[in-house]
Amino acid sequence: MRLSKLSRSVAGRAVLVTGAASGMGRATAHLFADEGALVAVTDLDAGAVQKVVDEITGAGNQARGWVLDVGSDAAVARVVPEIAQAFGRLDAVVNNAGIARFSPIDGPDYPKLWDESLSVLITAHARVIRAALPFLRKSDAARIVNIASTEALGATKYGSPYTAAKHAVVGLTRSLAVELGPEKITVNCICPGPIRTGMTQAIPDDQKAVFAKRRTALLRYGEPEEVAHGTLNFCLPASQYITGAVLPVDGGLTIRNA
Repeated sequence: MRLSKLSRSVAGRAVLVTGAASGMGRATAHLFADEGALVAVTDLDAGAVQKVVDEITGAGNQARGWVLDVGSDAAVARVVPEIAQAFGRLDAVVNNAGIARFSPIDGPDYPKLWDESLSVLITAHARVIRAALPFLRKSDAARIVNIASTEALGATKYGSPYTAAKHAVVGLTRSLAVELGPEKITVNCICPGPIRTGMTQAIPDDQKAVFAKRRTALLRYGEPEEVAHGTLNFCLPASQYITGAVLPVDGGLTIRNA
């Protein structure tokens, strides 16, 4: 007999994951599906989306795929309602899609990289939330999780487009937590640290090892699924009193002295 009252199950609930074809997004889609959720796999490449859908359905779980450019107002306005209609509900949004653009402030491509970064890393979050809100309001456990970065808690040389956007994700999260709190919609943020994804793939393993031993408490890079579990915890029905939180999933990077 269970003595606790709040549910830790997302079974039967519908979650939209952006940037779900690879890395942390793919791991998040897999984890939610394993836990019984109805997963909307969205990303730019149709073949990559279908591959993740096939992985999930091949394991006996439930997912459908949509090509979605989160940088497009028209695409988001079309696809998000399609997802809610297909599943008959929408309970959670995971704003995971991202890009990494770096340049010195006086670099020739800086204005272009700045615009691209803000469009995908922060404006898109607000865009997806706005489109999803009418459907989230019908859920009894509506959850929004924005994926930022430890760059939201610090800074890296030549990273101002990325860093500024990630700081903005934290601000958006906190402000919307206050705004949507009276409607019992929680809004939280994950700040991944050094994770083995496509963005870090080009870094040689020996350099990863040196960085991790110098900068993290756990002395290693993280895996995408380890980030996904933080996201899942924010989306549990039981997590109804957690909102506006900013959770580093960084192996202790932000608590170590350089």
